[in-house]
Amino acid sequence: MGDDEKLQAVRARIDEIDRQLQDLITERARCAREVARLKDVTGDDSEYYRPEREAQILRTVVSRNQGPLSDDDLARLFREIMSACLALQRPMKVAYLGPEGTFTQAAVFKHFGHAVTTVPLGAIDEVFREVESCAAHYGVVPIENSTEGAVSHTLDMFMVSTLKICSEVELRIHHNLLSRATDMGGIRRIYAHQMALAQCREWLDGKLPNVERIAVVSNAEAARLAAAEPDSAAIAGEAAAEIYGLRVLVANIEDRPDNTTRFLVIGRQLPAPSGRDKTSLLVSAANRPGALFRLLQPLAQHGISLTRIESRPSRQGMWEYVFFMDIEGHAEDEKVSRALAALEREAAMVKILGAYPCAVL
Repeated sequence: MGDDEKLQAVRARIDEIDRQLQDLITERARCAREVARLKDVTGDDSEYYRPEREAQILRTVVSRNQGPLSDDDLARLFREIMSACLALQRPMKVAYLGPEGTFTQAAVFKHFGHAVTTVPLGAIDEVFREVESCAAHYGVVPIENSTEGAVSHTLDMFMVSTLKICSEVELRIHHNLLSRATDMGGIRRIYAHQMALAQCREWLDGKLPNVERIAVVSNAEAARLAAAEPDSAAIAGEAAAEIYGLRVLVANIEDRPDNTTRFLVIGRQLPAPSGRDKTSLLVSAANRPGALFRLLQPLAQHGISLTRIESRPSRQGMWEYVFFMDIEGHAEDEKVSRALAALEREAAMVKILGAYPCAVL
């Protein structure tokens, strides 16, 4: 058999596999639609989106991957299949910190797939209100960056909101220098979110030290402004470049190649345990010597790993603070439950912000 015949045979095999894949995806979609029908018949009004179930599916996909596709590629394919099937059951609306083209929108698509309706909003508090009012099923907001730390506006909203953290998304952030210009020589100003400017500070100091840097509300807004000014540039992602018709003059200008932002999915339900979870807490204590030690001691005594702690002004009195904590395990796990009971005896207040699956990838 010659090379041409071998090539035709491989292509014929690919066509056969494609037909099989399509048949299986169609069958999966029919099963998803049957789930919706059965819930309607039985009067089951539980949430159609189950973060713990989706996390378990994706972990299984990753665990049985033998290549040549990467874990990320396979997870992304299955995420889109689940997204399309879920839309057959109940179309979902997800609010996010906009405008269109932000990294938060990219986090929405990474977590929910592209079969959801996205609602861009101008501020983090607006995202919370959109979900609280049931105008959106879920919201996605940034919580921390591996380089620049916590997003204080998101932390502050949890002090007053009744919403729960339903899941988390980790997104590798690649910043690009975008402009209508053909090179960097004619650039007079750079627009970007203040966090993006901080994450690219060393590159900017080295390559464009004398160019004015202007902080704006989002990187997508920066791209919109740069699109209107030929001598301006923006720091933003590839999606913003496509939306606003800008060239990528220089890609990946972030100072740290592992630059990652963590986002939270906020909603109204507390997911069931998935087998690999986090619990987020809001904790306060009386202002007395050893107060923080007394808050941490129950976690240590019960073998609970504290993965993150942040303090914020309580807004109840001068120099009074609350602590945001992330711990390993689900609030319903026996060991975690005992630790939380002991913590409640020591703390002035303990609020469970969410117990949810850890980010899969």
